[in-house]
Amino acid sequence: MRSAVPAGTVWGDIVGYSRAVRVGSVITVAGTTASGADGKVLHPGDAGPQTRVILERIAAALQNLGASLNDVVETRVYVTDITKWEAVGRVHGEVFGAIKPATAMVEVSRLIDPAIVVEISAMAIVEAAAPAR
Repeated sequence: MRSAVPAGTVWGDIVGYSRAVRVGSVITVAGTTASGADGKVLHPGDAGPQTRVILERIAAALQNLGASLNDVVETRVYVTDITKWEAVGRVHGEVFGAIKPATAMVEVSRLIDPAIVVEISAMAIVEAAAPAR
């Protein structure tokens, strides 16, 4: 069974993607940024607060599919300035401190909007079957 959470942004329909998709026990969360439903960037250029918004959005998508941050086994963090790794890492550590998923952080030349400085995707594995939708 396949369940999905809509992207919830202007980009979801334009690009044709979901925020998260669950097939069986595996949930994949798309690259998530700190932009509102209207496309406006939240906390422009500020890596730490953007990371917090992103992880809250990921947590909400997981919850919608019957999972939680405790089920996350991997995150992939994309930053436009690797010197900001500590601000991003600090928030990631606060959220995932006891969970400790496998994680990669890489610097990219840019993201979809110059004010977006962090993008995070995730994978979660849950033991229960997918909820009915």
